[in-house]
Formats: sequence, structure tokens, C-alpha cells
Amino acid sequence: MTNQIAHQKSQSTLPPSSLSYLIFLFPLVLLLVSPEPSSGSPPAADAAGPGKVLFEKRCAGCHSLDQDREGPRLRNVYGAKAGSTPTFKYSSALKSSQITWTDETLNKWLADPDSLVPDNDMEFHVPKPDERADIIRFLKAASGK
Repeated sequence: MTNQIAHQKSQSTLPPSSLSYLIFLFPLVLLLVSPEPSSGSPPAADAAGPGKVLFEKRCAGCHSLDQDREGPRLRNVYGAKAGSTPTFKYSSALKSSQITWTDETLNKWLADPDSLVPDNDMEFHVPKPDERADIIRFLKAASGK
């Protein structure tokens, strides 16, 4: 009987080198098979590349993504009706414009706000088409689109 117990023990244990190898590999295997953690927030606006830097350089003087400032907050602006953030006081021209913010309307707005909506309160424009496109991609990503 003692021989039988000894035989069972020898079958259930691994040599020390094999055990070390498994201890080393186990965390690596977990990293490879574990799903990517989710923050529960909309897709990262960082994914929009240079648009974030351009937004900070060209737009953040008056706007932020999550707080009204001189201009309205801009997270979720893409796909929204112009003048629809309830906590911001828009010009009557913008509120009555019936514009929905899309690639096309945002491009026109950023190029020349007055040509799209005369008598609006935005004084700034982005003259370079490539910069407008990057900013729009950033706003689209920040809106989860």
C-alpha cells in the first residue's frame, strides 16, 4: 500500500523545471487570450489621429468636448441638430438653421460659418481642407460615430 501511495504522488507532481516553465507561461497565455478591457465610454477620440491636436490648437480656445465655454461642448455634435445643446445660448440664426452636423455641413461651417449660417456668433474658421477633415474625423469619433 505504501508503494501505491508513492506511485500516485510521483504521477501527480511535475519536475521542478516543468513547474517553473508553467508558472512563467501562465501569465503570458492569459495576456494573449484575455479580451481587451473596455472603459464603457464612447470610442476614443484619440483614434482620430491628428484631429485631436488640431482641435486643441484651433478649437479649444472656445470649445471643449464636455463643457460649454465661449462655444458649446462638442462631444456628440456629429449627427446632432445645430443649436441643440440645451445648456448653451446659441444665436437665433443657428438655432433656426435646421442643420444636422455631418461631414458636409461641418466642412462648410468650419470653412466659412457665415456662408452656411449668416448672423451666427462664430468668428473663427479653418481655411485648410485637410485640417478641417482631421477635425471632423476627431469630432465624429468623439461622438461615437
